[in-house]
Amino acid sequence: MTDSALLWYLNRATGTVLLIVFTLVVLLGILSTFGNAGRRVPRFLTQALHRQLSLLGVALLIAHVVTAVLDTFVDIRWWQAVVPWWGSKYEPLWLSVGTLSLDLMALLLVTSLARSRMGHRSWRAVHVLGYVAWGAAVAHGFFIGTDYQSTWPKLLTLACVVAVGLAALARSVSVLVHRSHTRLERSLR
Repeated sequence: MTDSALLWYLNRATGTVLLIVFTLVVLLGILSTFGNAGRRVPRFLTQALHRQLSLLGVALLIAHVVTAVLDTFVDIRWWQAVVPWWGSKYEPLWLSVGTLSLDLMALLLVTSLARSRMGHRSWRAVHVLGYVAWGAAVAHGFFIGTDYQSTWPKLLTLACVVAVGLAALARSVSVLVHRSHTRLERSLR
């Protein structure tokens, strides 16, 4: 196997594993925001697992970007991996969407490391961008990935999208129910 073939396989593999890892990160992030998350699974456990999987995702993301840049089959320069829409000849839209996702994830990492120095509202406002980063990463993988002519990557992506969609819907319903209960309690006072 040539170096380029090895890099291509590593790039594909890290991309697929990233889809799963970042989907789990998003799901754990949603789970940890439920008011009753501590009843069945302790909140510290979901948050710790969320952080650890996030770090694993960052390491895999670095490997994914490095293999894409080093692989000579497709010409992707290092700056195209960090600056969207800057001179890419290979799938410029979908490469840029991936770059945007990378940049948002870097912002999430930096603000999470600085969380103790930020107000909770500021941190949370930035952290909500995780949904955008995840969605951009999913779109990037789906439209630029070389395996997506096959059925299994489409099914894996669909499963991840449905899982996050259902979790986000459940969280939204939970927030609405909590707010309506709070309003009802206030009106009864």
